[in-house]
Amino acid sequence: MVKRLFVLPLVIVALSFIFKSIDEKPTVVVVLKDLDSEYWRIVEAGLRKGFEDFDIEGEIIAPTNLSFLEQVDMLERVLIEKPDILIISPMYPNYSIPTLERFIEKDIPVFLLDTDHQWDNKTTYIGTDNVALGRRAGALLGSQLQPGNEVALIGVDLYSPVASERMQGATLSLEDAGIEIVAKKVNVYSEPLKIKEEIEKIIETHPKVKGIIATNDTLSLIAFEVMAAYGLNMPIIGTDGTNDMIELIEEGELPGTVAQNPYDMGYLSVETVKKVINGENVDKHIDSGVDIIIKGNAKQRLEFQKRMLK
Repeated sequence: MVKRLFVLPLVIVALSFIFKSIDEKPTVVVVLKDLDSEYWRIVEAGLRKGFEDFDIEGEIIAPTNLSFLEQVDMLERVLIEKPDILIISPMYPNYSIPTLERFIEKDIPVFLLDTDHQWDNKTTYIGTDNVALGRRAGALLGSQLQPGNEVALIGVDLYSPVASERMQGATLSLEDAGIEIVAKKVNVYSEPLKIKEEIEKIIETHPKVKGIIATNDTLSLIAFEVMAAYGLNMPIIGTDGTNDMIELIEEGELPGTVAQNPYDMGYLSVETVKKVINGENVDKHIDSGVDIIIKGNAKQRLEFQKRMLK
């Protein structure tokens, strides 16, 4: 009985597609956080390639200026359109769930992309295991330092667990390596000038800091600017693998970084849509992987991402 109940939702989803017109493609709407930044444009490239390869009718939208309220309004409009499947990267998951529950009520499967949430009714999450990413970031930084060295962790995440999960993973690896974390700053202001001031405060308060882990590349690049202004040379580990960060590695300014795989994240999402359409069971968590970028592979990664952004 338990097994039959587990399979039933996917059977219902599959049957809903069987009764569509034979010439009508399944429709998928993707609601991202942003479509202007490099990271999200690479996610978009992966999604569009997936739509092409798997014969899916897809629409990709995102709010302007990272507006949470606009994203919620978008969800309301998408609900009226009644797509076959919704893929969303929720800006603030706790506040999005009530609206997403209404998609479930209308038998529209919901995929979470990039940002996960402990929500039972999601079909799946496709993205990074952020604790694992943090572990690899911590291990990479630890490999550049000596036991007893001091480091700082900085992050921005007011209503999402992403930064705290990455810091959690990094802390475990750094402690294993005997590295001392003297500053751990979560939820710094998102404005570049405020971030700069926070990093300067860390350096002035802890002048023996030998390295930094930041939970996104915007923070990493600002940290690099601050270090340059102070005449300091230290490893700074980011997480997004943006082109500016990779260029610094290729130029020898930084030893390496940890990178998500935004293109794969987008492509895997559409591949998973196809599986659900075909009535296949899918995992609740689909890991899009993490790469370590160093001098030896930076050029190849940079060339690929630049192609995806054309």
